[in-house]
Amino acid sequence: MKILVLGDVMGISGRKALRKNLSKIIDKNKIEFSVINGENAADDGKGITKNIAEEFFSQGIDVITSGNHIWDKAETTSYIEKENRLLRPANLIQGSPGRGFGIFFSKDKRYKIGVVNLMGNVFMRKTEDVFKEAKNICEKIKLKKNVDFLIVDFHGEITSEKMAIGHFFDGSSTCVVGTHTHVPTADTRILDKGTAYQTDIGMCGDYNSVIGMNKENSIKRFFKDKDALKHFPSIGEGTLSGIIVEADKETGLAKKVSRVIIGGTLE
Repeated sequence: MKILVLGDVMGISGRKALRKNLSKIIDKNKIEFSVINGENAADDGKGITKNIAEEFFSQGIDVITSGNHIWDKAETTSYIEKENRLLRPANLIQGSPGRGFGIFFSKDKRYKIGVVNLMGNVFMRKTEDVFKEAKNICEKIKLKKNVDFLIVDFHGEITSEKMAIGHFFDGSSTCVVGTHTHVPTADTRILDKGTAYQTDIGMCGDYNSVIGMNKENSIKRFFKDKDALKHFPSIGEGTLSGIIVEADKETGLAKKVSRVIIGGTLE
């Protein structure tokens, strides 16, 4: 089983990179299931719309995860109730629209794949305790009992939370990836008990920027320049950033994990 997980799509640049490269990645690597974080996919880099989500699905994405920007577009609150392939963090305040995890099928319909979306508690919008929610989910979705494979997207600001969640899910999930910081880390590996892990898989967008935002304007904002504008995305050539996990069909654990860095300045 080969699983593709891509980081936060950043605005127009990220969407263009996806159109250009996604089908090639899927075909070349014989990808059987694909997940992408879409919370920054709108033109202004904040939120996701129904049209963008459906474009991703038409291109071969199976599930879209998200994070702290999930509600930045008003239409999302109603769309997410109808579309179970668009997830929001499972530990959002109780009663939030949509779902934080789900069970889906591989492209050939042979395998059940669980996808879990969590969000960190530190420096993020108010959420329920992410570690308690992770434990609850582990009791509901068990590898090789309820699902054949399990993917966890942890959307968080700090590396320690992400690493702790990675080790918590080690042996009970196929992979744990960090999203949100838009900068890929160099710690891609398989943990002791067989779970593929990377602290942050980066973004799909223009890296000639400040985490996807226009670099000149971002510098002005840091200098408190009176001419600085609200943040807006950089629109240069984008890079697709993420991982490919080759998983064992008997155990559901990872046999191999490799980084995906395609296109743009980062490649």
